[in-house]
Amino acid sequence: MIQSVVEVMQPLNLILVIIGTIFGMVCGSLPGLSSSMAIILVLPFTYSMEPVTGILLLIAVYVGGACGGSISAILLKTPGTPEAVATTFDGYPMAMKGDAGLALGLAVSASSFGTIFSAFVMLFTAPLLAVLALKFQSAEYFALGLVGLSCITSLGAKNQLKAIVSVILGLMFATIGIDPINGAERFTFGEPFLMNGINYIAVMIGAFAVAEVYKNVEELSHRDTSTITNAKVSLVLMKFKDMLKMWSTFLKSSIIGTIIGIIPAAGGSIASLIAYGEAVRSSKEPEEFGKGKPEGIIAPEASNNAAVGGSMVPTMVLGIPGSPTAAVIMAAFMILGLRPGPLLIRDQPLLLNSIFIGLIIASILLFVGGRFVTREFARILKLPYPMLGTLIVALGVVGAYSLQNSFYDVVIMFAFGFVGYFFHKFQYSSSAFILGLILGGIIENSLRKQIVIGNGTWTGFLNRPLALLILAIALITFMSPLITNLRRKAKSAFQN
Repeated sequence: MIQSVVEVMQPLNLILVIIGTIFGMVCGSLPGLSSSMAIILVLPFTYSMEPVTGILLLIAVYVGGACGGSISAILLKTPGTPEAVATTFDGYPMAMKGDAGLALGLAVSASSFGTIFSAFVMLFTAPLLAVLALKFQSAEYFALGLVGLSCITSLGAKNQLKAIVSVILGLMFATIGIDPINGAERFTFGEPFLMNGINYIAVMIGAFAVAEVYKNVEELSHRDTSTITNAKVSLVLMKFKDMLKMWSTFLKSSIIGTIIGIIPAAGGSIASLIAYGEAVRSSKEPEEFGKGKPEGIIAPEASNNAAVGGSMVPTMVLGIPGSPTAAVIMAAFMILGLRPGPLLIRDQPLLLNSIFIGLIIASILLFVGGRFVTREFARILKLPYPMLGTLIVALGVVGAYSLQNSFYDVVIMFAFGFVGYFFHKFQYSSSAFILGLILGGIIENSLRKQIVIGNGTWTGFLNRPLALLILAIALITFMSPLITNLRRKAKSAFQN
């Protein structure tokens, strides 16, 4: 461990970790430039580096990118990365109250905590947790998707029926494209651009950011940003005593993020949604979520950054990427002459410890980088709203187009901007719609594969205790808010 500390603290390595963290935050804060894209942009610079140096740079970018998405999510209601979708639910309302600095401080504090937590888990339990990851097959992925889907009970607290309709629409749109099982075209209407399905990131930018611009244009009364623009937006970091008051949210969300990160291909998007749903479910004031509640920012940010360390477990120990971003890092391992797998831990203990220390340093640097990126990014809020709205749309166009260098994604973004606008107007849930769109493919493919494995029956689920356990958790999560509401109504009726 001491040798790893000395290695990481080399001036060049330390400088690269600082640069990587800030660069990741900048890329994460810009819609369309995900952590994967940021790492791909940096990857060519690592070819001539020592393995430890190159991996440290990429890990720092990964950590910064996972946190950076919250900046635009809070300030502009435009998630910079898919992992930051849930952060918009309470982050943006808090910013509109004039507490943008506090919201950003909550996000950075939670991101740092989640990263540090997952780093310790990765260091001490990597081989054991890698064995757990191998137990996940189609049945477990289906059950996990249902746990994520159970978040609709939280997202649709005001109108459960409309939230259910929204998520069903999202699930339906997720079926567009080539059937992954038999290769048949579904709902493409002969249009080649629909064969690959609808990119949920383009939909997300449209339904959240562009829809917000549409809403302001229609109302002809621009939102009041004087509380933000008259002051310098900067981080308001949480005090330790305040963190202790919400320790359960920090801890539960970090555990959820680490576990979901360990599961191959699950990623921070699912982790943040599940953590947010659990925060609402376990809260004594669930009705306050969506209005700027601190726990609504802490939960998704702690979980999506915890997924960073979690995703490195199967990547290093099994050679199976724990997320799309981890897949890019795994490719970097091979380019640098390292072969991920069981032998990597045995032959390269210095690398494992260096990654652990790099995660810790990057999480601490989030505070420094967060102040810099936030201050510069928040300058755009001083613009008059007509210019700000135009800038939001322009960022959305760039972000949507950069996904696949396709103009069709821009068209989809604008189209779903109208969908999000009408959803807001008639009190449907854009968040539930995005949830269904993200999880639809995972749920459908996993279910169909498991039925094939079970020879056309559902008995395969009965033979997998882990899947049954996760299904039970999903059922409890679905029913918990409904039961709570029934109890409140019964108690109110009894008192009257």
